[in-house]
Amino acid sequence: MNRKFFALLLTGFLIVTTFSYWSSVQAETQVKPQQSITPKFISSQKLNLEGDGKPFIPPGLGRGAKPEESDSRGIPTGIDNRTPMLSHKYPWSAIGRIKGTTGDGSGYYCTGTLIAANLVLTNAHCVIDHETGKLSTKIQFLPNVIDRHYEDIAEAEEVYYGTDFKESKELSPNDWAILKINQPLGRKYGYLGWKSIPSATLVRNQKAFYFVGYSGDFPNDNYQKYFSAGAGWTASYEAGCSIVGEKDGFLLHDCATAAGSSGSPIVGVIGGDPYIVALNNGEAKNLQTGQDIINFAVKISTIEEATRGN
Repeated sequence: MNRKFFALLLTGFLIVTTFSYWSSVQAETQVKPQQSITPKFISSQKLNLEGDGKPFIPPGLGRGAKPEESDSRGIPTGIDNRTPMLSHKYPWSAIGRIKGTTGDGSGYYCTGTLIAANLVLTNAHCVIDHETGKLSTKIQFLPNVIDRHYEDIAEAEEVYYGTDFKESKELSPNDWAILKINQPLGRKYGYLGWKSIPSATLVRNQKAFYFVGYSGDFPNDNYQKYFSAGAGWTASYEAGCSIVGEKDGFLLHDCATAAGSSGSPIVGVIGGDPYIVALNNGEAKNLQTGQDIINFAVKISTIEEATRGN
């Protein structure tokens, strides 16, 4: 990591990770109670991912080209560049909300994506406090949450992480984690593929990617009348995102991020199927104006190098 680069940023900008804290809330949908599990944290060097990284669509689930497809409500277009994710079809079904509990009992949430029957991809700072190094005591995954409604909850039994932030508290290009959950939810909701693509190829294909995340600023004020649960409980979808460059092991992107969108997938359609090509993990903000300067993402090649063939 180039510390001079980050020192320069910090003189005028704020680099932030994008998980979000929540107060005690209850889901409206009734689900089967889960046994409380304290996850076991394991270095990524001990994880050997099986499979070829290809996506999976469960038979009978159906596929939806539009994330706003829904039988329950209509949302007008043109209100925001981002669209509410209302579809229960694949691939939208495979993206969900991570709900965590810290050592002091505080709660937070992030975004996660199924990448196998019982594996969920997210950020390391969504399971390890990057400031204190303390581990989360409970981590749950709720797939396809829409306006606080969901059908299933799985708990993380094991957490494989790319960094524990012991060497540095700064944003890390190894800021990824894979959760092994206690239910094979990918068989029901499907899972996305993931693929390492050369950075130059990603940059060359401008406005070719989409982004889905449970951002704390969405649904925004214009959409709120269509939702009862408030911000952070319905994911947003943004088309036409770009990877704009690479710096010090990070990919730089222009997708709209906010608190809660940590761990969100940046997705490209390859051969007609969705593949995660990068993993959102933070942004740099102008300290004076509060405006985003650039957003950071973890390269898939970084994850593959740590988890393939161990």
